[in-house]
Formats: sequence, C-alpha cells, structure tokens
Amino acid sequence: MDKDDFQGRVMKLEEELSEPKERYWKKIKGDRLSSFLQSIADEKRLTPLSVVFVCIGTDRSSGDSLGPLVGTVLQEAGYPHVIGTLESPCDASNLCKRLLEIPAQCTVIAIDACLGQPMSVGLFQVSNQPLFPGKSVGKVLPIVGDYTIAAIVNADGPKRYSILQTTSLNKVLKMSKEITDAVREVFRL
Repeated sequence: MDKDDFQGRVMKLEEELSEPKERYWKKIKGDRLSSFLQSIADEKRLTPLSVVFVCIGTDRSSGDSLGPLVGTVLQEAGYPHVIGTLESPCDASNLCKRLLEIPAQCTVIAIDACLGQPMSVGLFQVSNQPLFPGKSVGKVLPIVGDYTIAAIVNADGPKRYSILQTTSLNKVLKMSKEITDAVREVFRL
C-alpha cells in the first residue's frame, strides 16, 4: 500500500469514526472470541482474503510477545494477510512502515497484549474501534485497525515495562492460542 492508499485509509477511518455507530469496548472470555469474530465476518461479509491481521508486539518481552505469536501461527496456517510475526515483528520501532503493507479494501483486525485490572487478567478487550498501541506505556503511535482484540496478559502497575518483561509466558501462550483457535474457526481456509 502506497502513501496515497494509506491516506485514503486514514480518511475512511475518520469518516467511519464520525458516523453514528454504536461503539463498544467489551471484556470477554476467550470462549467468546469466535462470536466476536463471527459478528465482524457477518457484518462485513469477510473471507480470509479480505481481512488483515495486524499482530503488534515484540519477541523481546514475554508479555508483549502475544501479537507476534498469534501472527506466526496464522501465517504458518496459510492466512494471506498477516503483519507481525516472531520473525518479522510489528512494534513501535517499525509500526508506521508496517502499516503501509496493509492491502487496500481489506478490513483490519488489530491484535495486541495489554495490561488491566487484576480481576481482568486472562480476559480480552474487544472493540469495533481501532487499537491505540503503546498507550499503556505512554507511547504515541498511530491508531491501528477497524477492530481490536487486546489480551489482558497481566495487571497494570507503576512499572509497566517491567510488568510486561516478567509476564508469564505460559499465560501469553494460552491467550494467543485462544485467539488463533477463534480465527481458524471463523475464517476457515
């Protein structure tokens, strides 16, 4: 996608955000992810060819590796439009450049890890709104996606980078599997 396509996509997103549309952010359990994705697929009549998964994060932090783990599994399964894998992460250092790879006319589902309330760890925040990556650690980055899946991998606290570094990899692996299982159930290849 060239810069004109990117600007067009930004304008489309701005129009969609200004349209009166019920906006929501919901916390759900992993077993409800397929219902969330199915509602998107039904609303937009999506197929695996018309959806892009932007999986944000890095392999250098256990808590922030969820996105690249999901991206790797989806890419290995044969999904054609995946941005962000363990081999080629989509993170703060290259996000703007990687967003230029989004094919025009595709619906974007942004996937990332986040921190939340202690009672919410293990849940997913889903939304029909874009993701604001890096927000929890004070970074100002471009918004991403038409829809969001944010896995609450650990409890928020004063030392967010440290919390992400010491997050249970087992928790992250389980949550990434819940996402990939839901994607494979709804967007069958």
